[in-house]
Amino acid sequence: MRIRPAWVIVILVILAAAAGAWWWTQRPVEVTGTRPTIGPAMEVIYATGFVEPRRPVEVSSRITAPVVELYVEEGQRVTPGQPLVRLDDVDQRQTIAQLAAQTRSAEQDEGRTLALYRQGFASAAARDRVVTAAQSARAAEAAAWGRLAQFTIRASIPGVVLRREVEPGDLATPSRTLFQIGDPALLRVTATVDERDIPRVRAGAEAIMSSDAYPGRTFKGRVYEVTPGGDPSQRSFRVRIAPDPGVVLPVGLTLEVNIVSTVKHGALLLPANAIKGGKVWAVDDGRARQIDVRAGVEGAEKTEVVRGLSRASCVIVAPPDGLADGRRIQVSGC
Repeated sequence: MRIRPAWVIVILVILAAAAGAWWWTQRPVEVTGTRPTIGPAMEVIYATGFVEPRRPVEVSSRITAPVVELYVEEGQRVTPGQPLVRLDDVDQRQTIAQLAAQTRSAEQDEGRTLALYRQGFASAAARDRVVTAAQSARAAEAAAWGRLAQFTIRASIPGVVLRREVEPGDLATPSRTLFQIGDPALLRVTATVDERDIPRVRAGAEAIMSSDAYPGRTFKGRVYEVTPGGDPSQRSFRVRIAPDPGVVLPVGLTLEVNIVSTVKHGALLLPANAIKGGKVWAVDDGRARQIDVRAGVEGAEKTEVVRGLSRASCVIVAPPDGLADGRRIQVSGC
């Protein structure tokens, strides 16, 4: 039986396609490999925070009265007892004048009655009554003078006026903050940490901080306090961080905070994208082999390998999709 030339061409095309498909599936896949490195493995806890004075003082008025005069500006250094603001005290001075008149009247009654008592013309009860009235009048006048001092609000600590929240004509009330005073040389960072991470935060832990205001720069500090009470609505706790000596940051600056919870030295490390689902692709005699590993501390760039690899292993970084066990590979980097 003779085979027609057209069929010969078809058969050859099919054979060529099959050979090409076989070559395509069997050709070595180009991959990038790496060997594990030895170094420190750090586990960090992410948080956000802001800069504030170590001992901030919120200054408010003990009475309700209009503001008449301001004595300080933001950024000004103050000392204890220095006047900050004066409130309208006209009504209080009128009250003092009335009480002073009442005191004089009571003291005059006291003097006359005591003279009569010594002469035997007044009873002991009358004497006691005028003495008590005079004492009460003097006490009321003294209290009014004491209240007058509250119309001048003074600094209670040394520091710098960090915020001024009042202008002349405003109404000062006990619930309103007029100034914030603190020492910019004694700063802290208050960070908000998720309640799931708080068991791993310890006093003395290193903190690495950064801000968009200072691109490319990091600032270091140490955790010195974990507040015992959390915020159930936010499911978070506050952590206090002391910046390292020499770190100068403006009060109110927001920061991204990474608190180092665990540090392992001499750990076996792989790029984080080389491990997926507890498995890695290793190079074995020119072929890809998938092996199980146990990961330890996981970082953004590096992950610790606790078991399953040796220092001499060659591992595929970012293995391509569809890579099959036993597939021939051409590796670079190992």
